[in-house]
Amino acid sequence: MKSKKKLVIVLTILCVIIGVFPLVYIKNSEFGGADGAAEEVITEINPEYVPWAESIISPPGGETESLLFALQAAFGAGIVCFGFGYYVARKKFKPEEGNAEELFR
Repeated sequence: MKSKKKLVIVLTILCVIIGVFPLVYIKNSEFGGADGAAEEVITEINPEYVPWAESIISPPGGETESLLFALQAAFGAGIVCFGFGYYVARKKFKPEEGNAEELFR
């Protein structure tokens, strides 16, 4: 069981490194997201438009935004799949009522 814990810890650290590496080392990458395109269209329609909110953190490059979005999507999919697996396994391995001996086999 300890080897599984070590494997999970190592894989988690590897995932963090994969996510942080581009943020630190890849500079000046270009990415045009929907927010930028929407702002351009709005300023064409209304030249006096002034955005009322700005990003708290500005990524070093545009591709970094894409990476963060992909990591967020993967994390969310992992949580959803874990939930489905948990409920399927709970139903599958639930002992029948009145038969507690199955728990100790």
